[in-house]
Amino acid sequence: MEIFELDPLFRDVQLGAVFDDDKVFVDSVPLRPWREIADAYAARATGGSEVERLRRFIGENFRLPPETAAIAAAAAPGDIRDAIRQLWTVLRREGDVAERGSTLLPLPEPYVVPGGRFREIYYWDSYFTMLGLRESAPGRALIRHMVANFVHLIARHGHVPNGNRSYYLSRSQPPLLAMMVELVTAGQPPSALVPYRAALAAEHDYWMDRAAPTRHVVELPGGAVLNRYWDQLELPRPEAFRRDEALAARANRPREELFRDLRSAAESGWDFSSRWLAEGGGLETIRTTRIVPVDLNCFLWKLETTLARAHAAAGDWDGHRRLEAAARARHQAIVRHCWSAEAEFFCDHDLDTGRPGTCLSLAGVLPLFCGLATLGQAEAVARRLRTDFLRAGGLVTTLRRTGEQWDSPNGWAPLQWLAVRGLEQHGHTALAAEIARRWIDVNVATFRRTGLLLEKYDVVEPERPPSGGEYVSQHGFGWTNGVLLDLWRDYPPA
Repeated sequence: MEIFELDPLFRDVQLGAVFDDDKVFVDSVPLRPWREIADAYAARATGGSEVERLRRFIGENFRLPPETAAIAAAAAPGDIRDAIRQLWTVLRREGDVAERGSTLLPLPEPYVVPGGRFREIYYWDSYFTMLGLRESAPGRALIRHMVANFVHLIARHGHVPNGNRSYYLSRSQPPLLAMMVELVTAGQPPSALVPYRAALAAEHDYWMDRAAPTRHVVELPGGAVLNRYWDQLELPRPEAFRRDEALAARANRPREELFRDLRSAAESGWDFSSRWLAEGGGLETIRTTRIVPVDLNCFLWKLETTLARAHAAAGDWDGHRRLEAAARARHQAIVRHCWSAEAEFFCDHDLDTGRPGTCLSLAGVLPLFCGLATLGQAEAVARRLRTDFLRAGGLVTTLRRTGEQWDSPNGWAPLQWLAVRGLEQHGHTALAAEIARRWIDVNVATFRRTGLLLEKYDVVEPERPPSGGEYVSQHGFGWTNGVLLDLWRDYPPA
């Protein structure tokens, strides 16, 4: 049994708002067997408020997750590079020891967590964290450990979950294992890819519905095959149970459909954004599974090209040709179905209209990053970034203000990095440098003012704290640290 299956206790705790953050309870560890806890809850004494009784019961029967005060202490004002070096030690976790009743999926080797409420490894976060870790010898060793953990998760579960928690097993996140493998094999002969071939192939099978019918694959008119996000469950997220139930109560749509679309947006890593919403609508209109994301398909193109090279290095020429053909077909499909001639920008494809969507977002820089854009398309994207997305502190995530955290006015480290590197590849070096320097400046200025490195920033009014989303802005923060160090290497202060 899992903690989120322990009714009625689970529902009472989450719906009773015993904790400000629903994630606290699902990350707690039982102190005795589930049956004993269930029996004790059924026989609990009355008296006092219900919330008081629940808090007392939880304190007697569960170990709550640790507080994060150490992160704040590590990030006290001073030299920002020294602070990041100290934060790596705070965010590092050793190999896990399995605990009965814990939702944590044990990992055999050390790893780095993002920070704050994010107490476990996260899939796509980790790549951008690795960018900073490679700036030191101990960090480079840690990258290899983290990649080994992702290989372990694929071998154990058939895919990399959103994070190493059992309540994340129904979904993955943007598939960046191939890019991680490129980091650890950089400068080595092609044969270095061979040990990762099986894991890369298993990841490809997961996304292409070969290992199981995950429904990530969509066939478009003309026979093109692309992918979408699709969580395997249609239930409220245990880590956001109260919010999901409250949204379902006011949404005029089937509960199961709503829950799957919420979960599928969480698989994207962009939870939440107007990318997934009906135009002008709120979160109750979320329709993630009707969207073919341009960034997901670019990441899968990277996976296919890397796996093709791994097959070639192993002498599997049939596999090499098959994956090369798949990558070529995906490239053609991305350009055909995700390039908006009207907006002159790469957009997600809308399955309901059969056209590129109208939400312009930084997902549109991925074809530049992957080298899939023509020179003319790259020029148009660069022009749009400069005129519409660029703000005082970097690039806004979308051009819409909705109150969701993956929309304006917020900027996020991974998207700044992808935009900078994509622009560099196509010769737009002045714009890349401008974005990088504005992003570095907002990181440094916020650190000098607060002593913190944040998971996201308000790039429109950089002195304002970031807002939006389901939780208060976290700090620590793995991918912010990693991207800052990586960009700082190439764009040092004047």
